[in-house]
Amino acid sequence: MVLHVVIVGAGQGGTRVLQALHGHPKLNVRCVVDVRPNAPGMVLARRFGVAVETDFRRAVPTYRGISIDVILEATGDEAVYHELRRLAGGIPVIAGNDLKFFMVLVEDKEMLIQQLRDRQQNLQWVLDATLDAMVGMDSDGRVTLYNRAAERIFGVTVEDAYGRPVQDIVPYPELLSIFQNDTVERGRRVKTGETEWLVSRVRVYGEHQQVVGAIATLRDVTELQRLAVEVTNLREIQTMLEAVIQSTQDAISVVDEHGRGMLINPAYTRLTGLTPEQVLNQPADVDIAEGESMHLQVLRTGKPVKGVPMKVGPHRREVIVNVAPIIVDGSLRGSVGVIHDVSEIKRLTEELDKANHLIRTLQAKYTFADIAGTSSALKLAVEQARTAAKTPATVLLRGESGTGKELFAHAIHNESNRRYRPFVRVNCAALSDTLLESELFGYEEGAFTGAKRGGKRGLFEEASGGTLFLDEIGELSTATQAKLLRALQEREIVRVGGTVPIPVDVRVIAATHVHLEQAVAAGRFREDLYYRINVVPIVIPPLRYRLEDLESLALRIIARQNQAFGRNVQHISAAAIEVLKEYHWPGNVRELENIIGQAMIRMGYHETRLEAHHLPLLPIGGGSAESAVTPAVASIQGTLDQMLARWERELIERVIDEVGGNKAAAARRLGISIRTLYYKLQRNKDG
Repeated sequence: MVLHVVIVGAGQGGTRVLQALHGHPKLNVRCVVDVRPNAPGMVLARRFGVAVETDFRRAVPTYRGISIDVILEATGDEAVYHELRRLAGGIPVIAGNDLKFFMVLVEDKEMLIQQLRDRQQNLQWVLDATLDAMVGMDSDGRVTLYNRAAERIFGVTVEDAYGRPVQDIVPYPELLSIFQNDTVERGRRVKTGETEWLVSRVRVYGEHQQVVGAIATLRDVTELQRLAVEVTNLREIQTMLEAVIQSTQDAISVVDEHGRGMLINPAYTRLTGLTPEQVLNQPADVDIAEGESMHLQVLRTGKPVKGVPMKVGPHRREVIVNVAPIIVDGSLRGSVGVIHDVSEIKRLTEELDKANHLIRTLQAKYTFADIAGTSSALKLAVEQARTAAKTPATVLLRGESGTGKELFAHAIHNESNRRYRPFVRVNCAALSDTLLESELFGYEEGAFTGAKRGGKRGLFEEASGGTLFLDEIGELSTATQAKLLRALQEREIVRVGGTVPIPVDVRVIAATHVHLEQAVAAGRFREDLYYRINVVPIVIPPLRYRLEDLESLALRIIARQNQAFGRNVQHISAAAIEVLKEYHWPGNVRELENIIGQAMIRMGYHETRLEAHHLPLLPIGGGSAESAVTPAVASIQGTLDQMLARWERELIERVIDEVGGNKAAAARRLGISIRTLYYKLQRNKDG
């Protein structure tokens, strides 16, 4: 039975009541009454197609021939309520607190209904998100659960499937028999035509553990099997391609669509001197020393480039680059570059005098960042050099051979305000007095036999505005010393065979390993020149006084020589460092470079850590190499062959003792085979 309802009052309360009752199957809102035609409830009633009145007397007790069963008074006006009671003639009139209670119940019901709808919607979203087809049935075999994956398989939409018999949905007898029986199936394989399914069926239990339905899931494993075969084939292809890339002699680098390194091969590492850690997942231009990254250009344009010259790596290796885009399914996914080494090709147009000249004129290429070490002695020398660089004063670099005096000269020039002007180096010990004088000060035409027509500018003139580095200044003759003193004092030179003074603006950096004070005392070096060049003396400590810098120096040398020797050494062991620290290092850093180079040559191409056994045999202790052999030859008795045999035996026994008795390690340390080592041990024993 349907109850006919009249709502009196179309304000906020009446509007809520109308919203709650509209569409209810057992309640029919016949009329909404309010003295305001445009009240919210009146507007809503017209939208719902409900009749409206401005006088409730026309709506009760009957409206348009239909008796009213319930009157809802929502005005809150007590006079209206009593008038409605009078007119109603026994029809229930609900108002005030009763109506509020009614609204609470209605709102709770609406909230519960909405929550149920939300849960159903969320469940449907979850079902639609899964890739497996799902079909739920009640005890009568009607569909109660259905998702989009099932829709794609069976061709029946989700909206049409609910409530229909399952046999109307599932067209395959092989599947239908599983859906309709009462058994539990888990992972059963069923084939329909060319398609193979993985089917599972579980029961659904009610509140009292009775079976109320079932849920079946289907997974198309035909596609999975095909994909598994494709993945296997792709892995085989990938393995083969990686093997080809790793074994090719051309350097190869690959970047992704964002320009970050994805893959390099050993040839790339050998060519550039960069390790995989320095390149992979790094920007594409990380290896560029000079030029623009062709990887980035190809990623911008999508077009390949060929034959582009540039310089790569810390050693600025000259290369030719070809780069092509990687296109996958029409999309740019990265680029691949092939790098050819052309650094060994010499330019035929190079000037002949630079090839044969003993004096190099160049721009300084080192800075203080290239000076490796943290020892206090070295840090003091660097700080003094930085301070001197900011002044135009003459600098005297003092230190043993191989300590890095030229490196300091380069760094001082690059730190000064003359960094963009010439840096000219001359080794004073490499030239005869007459040749050195003409090279330093130049000469006029006809100054001597063979003089160049038109004369020649000297190195002082070439370095004007910049820096002149006089290496081994302690080897100058007294005659050349006098001319050099005049150039420093007067800031002008006179060419050989000339008479006209030429002004020069040159900052002089001198270097020597000679004890100049003793040379002055012995009369081999002018005292006035000594004071002129000794304005800012800087003593560069020998390596034996800063052994704590050995590891950082060794790593710097390894990184520089990786490219030269075609190696990929990344580390040096603590044991190797300890061996190096036991040596006296009379040749300083230059000797260390030689020792590290010998060790790297002994290493295999695939070894990445320099170990102690790679090092050549070094005299141990604080003395010189000569003192290390003194015990073996201290007793001069017997023939030469007998003395050599005794020395060889003592040396072998000493090395075996140093490596803890490991004869294989001793053989590697001595640079001989293990078979030769046993032969020598047996021969010396028999002798």
